[in-house]
Amino acid sequence: MSVSVREICEAFFNLEEKYNLNYQQIQGCYAWQLIRMHLYYDITRKTQIFNAPQQKSLSLADKVKTFLPFFKNSVLKNPFTGKYTRDILIFDHPRKVIFNGEYCDIYSNFLVDFLKEDYSFEVLESPYLNHHYTQKQDYVRYTDAIQLGSYVHKKFNKVKFSQKELDLILKVQDELEKIFNIKLNIRWMLTTHILNFQYDFKKYVELFKKRKPKMIFVVVAYENHAIVAAAKSLGIEVIELQHGTITDYHLGYSYPKKTRLNGEIPYFPDKILSFGDYWMNEDTSPIVRENIIPIGFSYFQKQSKDFIGLESFDKQVLFISQGVIGKYLSGLAFEFAKNQKDLRIIYKLHPGEYETWRQNYPELVEASKFDNFTVIDNSEIPLYKLLAESGYQVGAFSTAIYEGLMFNCKTFILDVPGVEYLDDLIENEYVFKIENVDDLNNNLLGFKPTYYDKNFFFKNLDKKLLKSVIDNG
Repeated sequence: MSVSVREICEAFFNLEEKYNLNYQQIQGCYAWQLIRMHLYYDITRKTQIFNAPQQKSLSLADKVKTFLPFFKNSVLKNPFTGKYTRDILIFDHPRKVIFNGEYCDIYSNFLVDFLKEDYSFEVLESPYLNHHYTQKQDYVRYTDAIQLGSYVHKKFNKVKFSQKELDLILKVQDELEKIFNIKLNIRWMLTTHILNFQYDFKKYVELFKKRKPKMIFVVVAYENHAIVAAAKSLGIEVIELQHGTITDYHLGYSYPKKTRLNGEIPYFPDKILSFGDYWMNEDTSPIVRENIIPIGFSYFQKQSKDFIGLESFDKQVLFISQGVIGKYLSGLAFEFAKNQKDLRIIYKLHPGEYETWRQNYPELVEASKFDNFTVIDNSEIPLYKLLAESGYQVGAFSTAIYEGLMFNCKTFILDVPGVEYLDDLIENEYVFKIENVDDLNNNLLGFKPTYYDKNFFFKNLDKKLLKSVIDNG
């Protein structure tokens, strides 16, 4: 059965309208919100439209090895210790990258730099694969203690659903199973996420009462519902920092009008600071346009300045990989490279694919033997340098596609599951959609993209606007 991202999303939207799912309370919380994205990912895997991300999983030995520092962090960097208040709390992105010689979160780093001058703030950092990579700072505390407590809470507690709750769960599960011809276990998924939420919500309420923040910033709000809910229960404004593409088919952000009552969605932030004016459609956004504030993308601004002026090579084609669609893109790259003599081809792996690509992408291994084909499986060469030097880029729906547009790359989008995310770019002819290698060969030289305003995607950081948001929040 061939299934598209659009069909999965529409099924969700229809069920949300039919059963009023976004407002149904189960075990005292808006449980559909807790599993919406996770259930979507589960369905995309079971219908085989996406692979699981290629990121290496932690072995039992790895988990045992990291338990001691995890426990130590829970004591030494515990966010609950100390009698002080902070006006602003920042929950950053767990994954860090090297920027200016140090690991940092590229989505909140600009905010930290801005606040250092005149504001009272603290950063709450979660571990990434059970590790913390940033240098120790006085203004950083770790959430390890809360995560450890949540883990223990799940081990010793159960959820007992009422018959009414079970009836609703089974109705939704039955309809989804029939639509996509798969088996689901929504009850188990709800149990896990409800137990997490119940513990985390209680602890964050306790933390916020102790620190008394006036404002909370969070990256990836749809993975931090307890933070958002706890803050809102205390009347604290919650602002999300954009961390990637936002489209009509991204279930972390898309709520068509038929899925919501009075415009509001539980556990959704009050405002979003976006990279530019392009992001978020008013028809599917649960917050009004004036609360989607185009602050800019400081990381792109700083990292790209050294490469914007580089001369691009008309004969260099850059493939931008992602774990969930790597099997499709690596196959296309191999077929494309087989008959190319004059073009230089670079295949840039996603960091999550670095360690596993030789096992997962046999065609890419073959392609890497060609003289004009290079696989980049490390972060030593900046992505923006590769984009600046390339006349063309080929990919799916990575944020890097938009970044490549900023470097004037002629862009080709492979028609794979998730291509719906880029419908707007395709319809406006900023990029060209290809079905196969013949499409790429036939249109590589001839495609002429429609003019687009680059600031529409990523504008420079607007410090005046940021100060206004913070001071008048």
